[in-house]
Amino acid sequence: MASICGRFALRAARQNVTYTPVRFCKMMSDPVEHATGIEKRELLAKQAGNDNPFDMKVFKRGAGTKEKPNQIPSAFEARIVGCICK
Repeated sequence: MASICGRFALRAARQNVTYTPVRFCKMMSDPVEHATGIEKRELLAKQAGNDNPFDMKVFKRGAGTKEKPNQIPSAFEARIVGCICK
């Protein structure tokens, strides 16, 4: 009895599964077309050649004297600066 039920279940499972070959052959298109928001902005900047689109790179600091200060670029008048000291 168990083998008969197993055969019917297997046959029913095979009948309900269909494969569409076109669906599996398609490649995903360009990721820029699917991206939105900040991710899209980052991908477009990288395509334009800017590998640091959000200005997040670490700056090497120099001596930090009055004659030769460490300059930190900013889009605003005030900024918060963190130091990775050794």
